[in-house]
Amino acid sequence: MILETERAAVCAYARRMVGDGLVVGTSGNVSVRAGDLVAVTPTGVPYSSMTPADVAVVDLGGQVVDGSLKPTSELPMHLSVYWDVRDPDREPVTAVVHTHSPHATAVSTLVREVPPVHYIVATIGPSVRVARYATYGTPELAAAVLEALEGRRGCLMANHGTLTYGDGLEAAYHRAQQLEWACRVWLLAQSAGRPSLLPPPEVAKVVDRLRDYGQGGRP
Repeated sequence: MILETERAAVCAYARRMVGDGLVVGTSGNVSVRAGDLVAVTPTGVPYSSMTPADVAVVDLGGQVVDGSLKPTSELPMHLSVYWDVRDPDREPVTAVVHTHSPHATAVSTLVREVPPVHYIVATIGPSVRVARYATYGTPELAAAVLEALEGRRGCLMANHGTLTYGDGLEAAYHRAQQLEWACRVWLLAQSAGRPSLLPPPEVAKVVDRLRDYGQGGRP
C-alpha cells in the first residue's frame, strides 16, 4: 500500500480531531505530503471507522493514484497550500490540518484578525488573519486561504473554521489546538468585559523568540 505510514497518521489525527472537539461528524480534514504524493482524508467517511486503506493518495495535480474512495471536497485547498505556501522561516510544508473548531469558527464571524489576547497567537505569525468567505471545496476558497496565509502558518476561514500547516502532522495539529485555545480565551474575556490586547511590537517580539523555542527550534 502506497504511503502506508502517512495514511495511518492521517487516520490517527482525524480521530484525534473528534476526540479533542475540533470537529464533529465527518467535518474537517487532514493531509500529509510525501514527495509528490499526498495522503488525505476521504469525503464523507466517519473517522471512528476509517482505516488507512480508506485514506486517498493523490498526486499534486489532484489525481487519485491509490485508494478506492474519493478524497475530501477540500482537496483544492490542501493542494494549494502544498504548491504555493512558503513558510516564513523555511519550515517544510508537509502536513495540513483543517478544523471546524467551535471557538475559532465563532471568532471568524466577528473579526478580520484574531485579537492578540495572548502571545500564543505568535505560533501562527505576527497576526492571524480571517480569510474571506467562499463556498467550501471551491478554488475561490483555496485562493482566499492562500491570501490569508501569506507570511503565516495558519488562518481562520470566515464562517467556516481553521487551517494550519507544519512540518509533519504534530506541528500542524499543535497549531490548530493553540489557535482554538486563543480564540476561546478571547471569547471568554470579551463576554466579561473589554480585554486588553498585546500591541503588535510585542507579538512581533514573541514571533522572533519562538524561532529558537523548544528542543527543535520550532514552536
